[in-house]
Amino acid sequence: MTAVLADACARRVWLFDLDGTLVDSCPAHEAAFRQAIAEVAPDRLASFRYADHAGASTREVAVRLLGETGEADRLARLKQRLYRERAGVVAVFPGARRLLGRLVAAGRDAYLVTSGSRASVARVLAACSLGAYFRGVLTSDDVPASKPDPAFYAYACAHWGLDPGAAVVLEDSAHGVASAVGAGLTTLHVHTAEPAPGAVAVRDLEQILSLLYAEVGGAC
Repeated sequence: MTAVLADACARRVWLFDLDGTLVDSCPAHEAAFRQAIAEVAPDRLASFRYADHAGASTREVAVRLLGETGEADRLARLKQRLYRERAGVVAVFPGARRLLGRLVAAGRDAYLVTSGSRASVARVLAACSLGAYFRGVLTSDDVPASKPDPAFYAYACAHWGLDPGAAVVLEDSAHGVASAVGAGLTTLHVHTAEPAPGAVAVRDLEQILSLLYAEVGGAC
């Protein structure tokens, strides 16, 4: 693990997921989904487990639940509206601003690659004062694929002209890891003890900071 982290610290490009990685938004997403499902498809509520869908776009989750139907569209729109109403109470994970600030100060490039919708992501970035750290933001509205499809991260690299060999990804979900690893990217699976296949487990963002400083004496 330390060798991978040392290599990651030396990389110029960092690609970040947002929900569950930099911000503790999963409870708000789950609450919004549950409220929307209770209204649109109450028969699906008892079997719904948000953890099974974490990392996928709202539209993808709605289609998984209800198929390509008008009700799925209604569910997705309602869930997004309910989530945006909760955006102001989403908390930033400890270490997120320090990590982003350190990378930017050291001349690294940080990008956001998220399955969130453009409007929801913009609201959370503004509420959490995170937007200024990123050179670019890619949302589910911009990509014709959804995590875990590797096309999501492959599109991000092509869109910004990034060398995958110079980049490292931070993800929190199995869906996100599968997308990044499938696109050939070195991937750190944060907020977990057991990483998804192909990723390196890191307990939290503070651990990333401490390990990076320990490996290279703060040079990154």
